[in-house]
Amino acid sequence: MTNKVCILGAGSTKYGKLEEGIIEIALNASASAIESAGISPNQIQAGYISNVFGVADKQVHMAPVIMSNLGLSHVPGLTIESACGSGSIMFREAFANVSAGFYDCLLAVGVEKVTHTGTAQSTTLFSYCSDFFYEGGNGASFPGLFASIARYYMSKFQADETDLASVAVKNHENGVLNPKAHMRKKITIEDVLKSPVVASPLKLYDCCPFSDGASAVILCSEEFAKNSGRPYVEVIGSGRGASPASVQGREDIATIPSTVMAAKQAYKMAGISPSDIDFAEVHDCFTIAEIIDVEDLGFFPKGKAAKAIRDGATSLSGEIPINPSGGLKSKGHPIGATGIGQVVEVFDQFTGKSGQRTVKDAKIALTHNFGATGASAAVHIFKKVE
Repeated sequence: MTNKVCILGAGSTKYGKLEEGIIEIALNASASAIESAGISPNQIQAGYISNVFGVADKQVHMAPVIMSNLGLSHVPGLTIESACGSGSIMFREAFANVSAGFYDCLLAVGVEKVTHTGTAQSTTLFSYCSDFFYEGGNGASFPGLFASIARYYMSKFQADETDLASVAVKNHENGVLNPKAHMRKKITIEDVLKSPVVASPLKLYDCCPFSDGASAVILCSEEFAKNSGRPYVEVIGSGRGASPASVQGREDIATIPSTVMAAKQAYKMAGISPSDIDFAEVHDCFTIAEIIDVEDLGFFPKGKAAKAIRDGATSLSGEIPINPSGGLKSKGHPIGATGIGQVVEVFDQFTGKSGQRTVKDAKIALTHNFGATGASAAVHIFKKVE
């Protein structure tokens, strides 16, 4: 049995440094999604939660805690971790369960709270998401790993640091228009190039921030969505992929195999090609990541994205707008919530809730989210229902 799967509601907290505890953050996003869907909590048949560092808030086994606090202690919950890709991997599992007919309506929540641990501890926690034996445990931080990827890409395709900076400038321009973004600050190419070096060639403004936050969506069957009488969005494609866990195990570090694999599956399921996508939310943990993402997703030929981005092709009014939310770079990166936050942006875009950052006449959208340096990834494709 294969059912069409829809998004009926979506909600999100602000991303940034939040004072509330991790469960309260999750509950706030959940309540917003439930209200957005116009349903009562007792219509929810399952809860899917994505989180990575609950231990930093002394809370693991998070799904039953969240469901109990929603008054749904009898409803089964599942917590999923897949590093920075946790939200999209969790969304894939939730999608599959509705598609298979196990549930007609479920809640999917991504949540993270890490800023209270301080930079040193949060950086250490992030390093555990790498292949720690080969990478994190030997001092290869994520900025260092992506800096190596950036150097290789720049050498292979004659790109430069201005190309990287163009990604940050564009995403900050979008983030200024997003009231829930962590870094609502317009920046220039010069600002990026003059910001402190983190791991050459990556500067401070090439890197996304650590963020707290939660995002939630209500997934349901098409019949459930139609019976609600409310606006909804259809999920038409879904794919998952894998790469060698460590960067040194890959044949070509200017591509992320998991992205390519997941995208092919999602396009095939949706029956479309990259040229049919009207906008995309992609995983821009570092500026070089977005450049590689949009090539691996098929929006630009390999080696051509850097110039295309600099020329405005991925701006809100460009040929393929990328990260209208501001992306991880400006909107923020509460890692367990990031993949679900991308889906919230699609829902808001397609239901008239995205304000000045609305992509004109958009009908098909894609989300892409990966874990670590791309060891795992998921891609989803959505259709506006009119």
